[in-house]
Parts: sequence; structure tokens; C-alpha cells
Amino acid sequence: MRSPRRLLLVAASSLAVLAGAGLPSMVMAQDTATVSANAMRPSDPWAHEISDIPADTAVRFGQLPNGVRYAIVRNTTPPGQASLRVRIDAGSLMERDDQLGLAHFMEHMAFNGSTNIPEGELTKTLERLGLAFGADTNASTGFDETVYKLDLPRTDDETVDTSLMILRDMVGNATLGADAIDRERGIVLSEERTRAGPGLRSLIAQLEFLLKDQLVPDRLPIGSTTVLANAPRERFVEFYSAYYRPARTTVIAVGDFDVDVMESKIVATFGDWENPAADGPEPELGTVQPRGLEAGSYTEAGVQPSVQITWVNQADTRPDTLATQREDLIEGLGLQVLNRRLQSMARGENPPFIGASGSNSNLFDSAEVASVTAVYQDGNWAGSLAAIEQEQRRLVEFGVTQEELDREITEIRTALEERVAGAATRRTPGLANSLASSVNNDEVFTSPATDLEIFESVVAGLTVDEVNTALRSTFTGQGPLIFVTGPEAIEGGDEAILAAYEASKRTEVSARAAEARAEWPYTQFGTPGTVTSTEMIEDIGTTFVTFDNGVRLTIKPTEFTDDQVLVSIRTGSGFLSLPTDEPTAALALGAAFGEGGLGQLTAEQLETVLSGRVYSASLSADEDAYRLSGTTRPEDLDLQMQVLTAYLTDAGWRPEPFERARGQFRLILPQLDATTGGVFARDASGLLRSGDARWTIPTLEQVSSWSLDDLRTQVSRDLSQGPIEVIIVGDVDVDAAIQSVAATVGSLPARGPAATPSAQARTSRFPAGTAQPIELKHGGRPDQAMGFIAWPTGDNFTNPREARMVRLLADVLRLRLLDELREGQAVTYSPQVSTSASSTFEGYGYMSAAIEAPPEKLAGFFTDVDRIAAELVANPVTQDELDRARNPRIESMRRNQNTNAFWMAELQDAQTDPDRLPTLRSAISDIESATPADLQAVARKYLVPSDAYRIQVTPRAEAEASAE
Repeated sequence: MRSPRRLLLVAASSLAVLAGAGLPSMVMAQDTATVSANAMRPSDPWAHEISDIPADTAVRFGQLPNGVRYAIVRNTTPPGQASLRVRIDAGSLMERDDQLGLAHFMEHMAFNGSTNIPEGELTKTLERLGLAFGADTNASTGFDETVYKLDLPRTDDETVDTSLMILRDMVGNATLGADAIDRERGIVLSEERTRAGPGLRSLIAQLEFLLKDQLVPDRLPIGSTTVLANAPRERFVEFYSAYYRPARTTVIAVGDFDVDVMESKIVATFGDWENPAADGPEPELGTVQPRGLEAGSYTEAGVQPSVQITWVNQADTRPDTLATQREDLIEGLGLQVLNRRLQSMARGENPPFIGASGSNSNLFDSAEVASVTAVYQDGNWAGSLAAIEQEQRRLVEFGVTQEELDREITEIRTALEERVAGAATRRTPGLANSLASSVNNDEVFTSPATDLEIFESVVAGLTVDEVNTALRSTFTGQGPLIFVTGPEAIEGGDEAILAAYEASKRTEVSARAAEARAEWPYTQFGTPGTVTSTEMIEDIGTTFVTFDNGVRLTIKPTEFTDDQVLVSIRTGSGFLSLPTDEPTAALALGAAFGEGGLGQLTAEQLETVLSGRVYSASLSADEDAYRLSGTTRPEDLDLQMQVLTAYLTDAGWRPEPFERARGQFRLILPQLDATTGGVFARDASGLLRSGDARWTIPTLEQVSSWSLDDLRTQVSRDLSQGPIEVIIVGDVDVDAAIQSVAATVGSLPARGPAATPSAQARTSRFPAGTAQPIELKHGGRPDQAMGFIAWPTGDNFTNPREARMVRLLADVLRLRLLDELREGQAVTYSPQVSTSASSTFEGYGYMSAAIEAPPEKLAGFFTDVDRIAAELVANPVTQDELDRARNPRIESMRRNQNTNAFWMAELQDAQTDPDRLPTLRSAISDIESATPADLQAVARKYLVPSDAYRIQVTPRAEAEASAE
């Protein structure tokens, strides 16, 4: 299946111009690598073998005599690691009616016993090698594929050989024991409960409306609860035998290894696999039905309000070629213009929608779907429908302008050039995932350089007429089909929807007026600052710089990601400056600040002026400071610093984005009530801070009372005082960074100290323990519930080693809960265990455990956790448990240390906090030196039964039924 609009989506993914929601994206942008043909040719050819798209030489493709295909890439980012993927060419579309959900269930069973790996031992074996369950050991099932994923911390023979053996056994030798299947049913049903919310039900309704009488709507991967609960072993064996076979298998290996050696290992491991059973049939997907103008709707409390206009055509299943990519790119450029226009409308005063976007995508070889979708608010579905109908019609009737086309070409060219510059340091897991995706989509796996070459060949001499001709054919086909979702039924039903559409069609549209282009005015901030001190921290490769106005600059050049530079400016007091007893609009800060633009430029003008440049700007509140952040490339570092300094000194604070943020909260808050996770996310943060308003999610009434003037006054005052700390990490030259900062924040007037926070502001309290759980209610299904328990611990700075022992203890608790609740009792899909420790508020931290389960299982959860906690207090953990917890944590830490984001976080306050660097240096050695006695000590200190704070989220429907 060809992934539509691949080249465009690769480039446009960083543009962030799309807003709104409709059908979730069914395709993934390809993180490309280079390819070449191997001497062995598969019977089903690789996409590049039947395409005129040029291939590269970095991927070795091959096929074993038994039909197994493989693709191998050497990649050294991060060094010494590898990613393995095994893709089975079968998903939920291959299921019979009596197998609904078994493709996904089979994915679970592959982990639960095989010829060489007893049930329950697979994840333990991998944990001993340093792979964490979930993070490094995972799998996914879609409509048309199942993919098994291992991310290896090392590429030594033991790790690689064991991992390949495990994957081979999973896909070829699963035992599928009847008892094991029965034990796993509860886990799969738990996963179904976790996913079964208004969003999923709305998606199914949309698919049923769009793909009428076709297979896809009846084959959601999670399947039927009746089948999941009752299907006999024979149904599993039939599916496994029919579809888990060499000819449907592709092995992918990416990492820091010798390609010849890896190829020999794959050949040795998978070469003897045979499956004598008959190949399973391909699904009958159905065909697109003839249809005219139709309307449909879906109503449920908690569903996102949206309106969508769609045209459906037969699926485009042509091979991936230069000709098809040219068509996709030309059409995609026009759609990008539409999306930018829709974004501009959403940014305006009294916008007709929260956000909107247009797309054209191929849904699993079932249909080509072109649609325009908007998210509406306050019941204004008709206004949103009219707005997107008229904007789509305006695009078709009058087309794009040369200026609009030139801008999109520039933006995509810049994105592709970034990919070329960073090609050598693409990360191994992403490359492995993208290679698997390209196999699934039957698309050529090209290099970034080839993508850029194809793009340039298409846009050279491209005319507006060509783009407009393509757009006129995009929004044609069966339909238009109008679908509206929302929490309240539409008065008049489908007839009202059709009437609103017809009324909009009668409104004349005209060509868009051209807008005057502004210039970038923020180039001078004063006399460049003078460096007063410089210090090199040799062991971490970091330079400390101080300017005469007091600005501190920390620079860490890295080679982790070519052409990427991360920048942050920290100042003010952040949460320390916010009131503790009354809610503020601080939660709207992220959405309102950047979109508020600058004093001399709106956000839209800023984007237009700086089109083709690489920069970003966002503001967030840390516990102890405000953080302005940006991502750029070396050649745009000066501009990035200018943008951030302009926001620091001349933020626009326009009302439109603030009102849009308010509207988003009004939209989201009712949706949270519909699920266990939503209610917990809404209420738990405030509860776990003893009602502190700084962490409490506001009510609808409080959102209505938000004031932009109050927010601007509060934040602007804090941003204007206190020391400034700048951190720059990435592909950067130290002297260039110093010069850039000197000309921007280094040239600002010297600042005094930040305001001293009150004693109350410096305090954050964990709540007192509860003998009985705090009861929260959700509006979802009566079989959905959640249990949560937390113990107060310490902060992250008073005793850093102890804080690390707490995190390691939490890892052991998770292992035991997995063994007890998932593997032993099959109560839940995945028990969650986590820790939180403040780096600002003395003494604040906690360790928690949580599960999704039916309401009747929650009491058992609390009992089991109490018992396990008591065991951890009474007895040291075993050495095997310690190793299975410690090894994945150490490998994760090492992996993180090879990212720019890690150093950006860890280097804050490094110049002013004398404990910061020693704590950083001891991170891994502290974990390596941990003993069972260390973990028992923190368990005794913190796992105190009377201190445990419990929450349970149970269905409101159950409570109402009991009251009747």
C-alpha cells in the first residue's frame, strides 16, 4: 500500500500549521534512510525494485530461501546500540468474524511462552540484558500489520543473539497454551477498557459513515469483547498458522554493528523456519459505494465536537514512483495553503472554530479520503461547517496565489534541507520504525538527499495553474459526506446538517486579498555585552560564561544531532511567584504567549517574515523560573536569540490567542469527565499538592473568570526581574554562541534579584494518608475504574542518592506488580509505577502505583500493593530483581545522556548551584552501587502504611444505579 503524500508530509511535519481534528492520521511520515538492492531478490519485490525512484546504498536488502525478507542498516546514533523489528504482514483485517481481536491477542501471546522460552521468562531475560518492558520491549498491531520491537542497549553477541532468538521463537514457535490464553484474557480485556472511550466510539462511527459496507469499520484491532473472552485455542492456532509465516515476515536491524555479521546472524536464526500450513487469504476490503450528498452525526458526552466534509474515492494503489510523488507533492502544496488559511482564520477575532485542517489520505487500500475538518465550540457546528465549506470552495474556485505557493515551497525546502543536514545523526529506533513503516506502505526508502532532489525537480518551474488544477480534482468523488460529532444531539438531526450545508453553498465567495509583508524589526537590543568571566568544565565539555550585565551563559557543544541547537532562557520565579490559594490563568500561558506575537508583529506576521528560517519560541513555567525555549540550527542561532529576546522584552499579549486558549479549556474539561484517566488527570495534581492552586486544574467557572490583564501583569513582572540564565546545547560553536548572546540578552540592562517568594509559596505539601480511598467519579462505562496509591518521599536535591534509590525501588515495585497483577491475576493491562521528586520544594516527592481495572477489582489492588510494600519493608529485594530493575535504568540513563534534551535539563542552575555538577556526575555510579540493603532502607523509611494516600476513580453510572 502506497503511503500518500509521503514526501510532503516528511517535509511539512515540522511546520505545525495544522489545527483541528477529524479521522486520526492513518499514515506515518518516513524518517528516511538510504537503500540498495541485494543480490537476492524477493518474490514480492521491494518497492524500489519496481520504481524509478533512485535508491542509495546504506540499507542492505535481502530475502532468505524460505521467504523471510530482511533490511539492515548500520547507524551509530546512539553509539553501541541497535533496534530490531520483526514485521508480520497481517493485522486485524485478516481476522474472520469469529476471530475479532485475535490478531492483537496473538501479539500478547507471542510474549507468553514458546518452544525455547517458558511462559513468564521472556521479559525477565530481556530485563537482565538491560531492556525495560514497554520502553525497549514492545509490539503493536494495526489493521494490516503486527510489529515486534526490541531496542538493544548493546550490540555484543550475547545481547544480539538472545534477542534474535527470542524474536524468532515469538513468530515461529509460540506454544499458545490454553491455560496461558485464559490467563491473558483479563489483560487484553483491560486494554480494551483502557481504550474504550468516546474518542474510539466516535472514530468507529466516522469510519462506518465514510466507508459504507466496507471491512475496515468492522475490524478495529482491539476487536470484540465476546471473542476476546471466549475464543478457544483453536481460533488462535488457525490465525497463527495462516499468517505467521516466513513469506509474510520482514526482519529489520538498525544499529552500531557490522552489517555482514548481522546479516549472518539473521540468516542463521531465521533461515530454518518453515510453516507447512496454507497461507491465509487476503481480506475482501469492499469497494467505495456510489453516494451523493449525505449527512451523519455521532453524539456522546465527552466526545470532541467536530465537523467534517469528506469526498471518497477508490483507493490509489499505484506503486511509489517519481510520477506519483510529483502528483502528491503538487496537491500537497495546495493543501498546505488551505491549512495555513484555516489557521489564520482560527487566529482571528471571534473565530468560527478552534482549529481546522484539510487532508487527502489513503485508508488501508480501502478508499482515498479527502476531507476538511474543524473543531467547534459552544455548539457552533453550523458556523464551523459554513467556514470550512466556503474556504474549501474559495480554494477550488480561485486557487492559490504565487506568493502563497512560494511560501510553502520555501518552508518545505527548509525542512528537507534540515533533514539532509541531520542525516548522519538520525537516531536508531526512529530509523528502524520508519523502515518498518516503509515496508508496510510499499514505498521506496529513500535518503534525505534523494527526497530533496525529488522536491527540487518537482518545484522547478512549477506554476500556480498546475497546483490549482490538482486541487480541483482533490475535492471530488463520492459525496460530499458531512459528519458532525459532539456532546449534544443536533436539533433537526441530519436534515439540519444538510440544510446548513446548502445554505453555506449559496453564499458567494471571493478571492483572498493579498496582505502586506512586514520586516523583522528586532535586530538591535543595545550595546553588545562584555564577557567578564569564562570557565571550561572539561569532564562534561561545557563552558560557563558571565556577561557584565549579570547574564550567565552555559554552552555545551555536542555531536548527538547534526544541525540541531537547543536554546533556553530562564528567569523570574515561575511557580514560586504564583498564588497558592486562588487559581490563575497560568495554564493558558503556553497557548497564549507565543501565539500572542510581539509588540510589532502578530504571530502570523512573524511566521511570514521569518519564512524559511529555523526557529521556535515557547514559554513555560518551571517550579522556580520561567523558561523561554527554542530549537534552531547553527546558521539561524542569531535569529533564534533575537526571537527569544524579543519575546522576553516585547511580548504582544494579544487577546485572540488567550480567548482561543480559554475556548480550548471549555472544550476539554467536559471531555475529561468521560474517562477514568481524564478524571484522574483533572483532579489528582491538585489533590497530591494538598489543594495548592498552582497545581489545581480550574473549573469551567474559574476558566470563565480568567483575565488576560491579570496574567500579563503577573508574568511580565516576573519576566522583567531576576537573573537571566541562557543554556545552549547542540551543534554549536562556543564563540558563535557567546557572540549571539552578547548581542541579545547580553545587551540588556543589568537586572536586580528576583522577588523573594513568601514562606507559603516556597512550600508544597503532600496530603495526609487515607485509610479509605478518596472517591472520584467518571461518566464512562460501568466496567471502567482506576486505583491509585502514593507514599510521600523526599525531594530531589537534599539527598540525591536516596532519591535515586527511591526510583530504583519503584522499578522493583513495578516488576512485582507486573508479576502479581498482570501475569498472576491478569487484572490489568499494565500497572503504572512512578516517582516524582521536586528540585525546588524541600521535602516534596512521592512514589505511586496505579492500575486500570473493573471496579470490583480495586479493593484487591489496594490489598496487594499494601502486601507487596510490606514485603519490601520486611525483606531485601533479591539480587535478580535488583539487576532486572537496575540494568534497564542504567541503559536508559546512558541513552539519554546521548541527547541534547538531557543536557538542556541537567545543566540548568549549574553555575549557581554547587551541588548540581557533582550530582550529575554521580548519576550512574549511584545506581551501579545500589544494594538490596539500600532499597530496603528507603522502603522502611517511606513505605509507611499510614502515610499512603489512595484515590479511586469509579463509574458514576454504578453509583447512580446503586442509589435507585
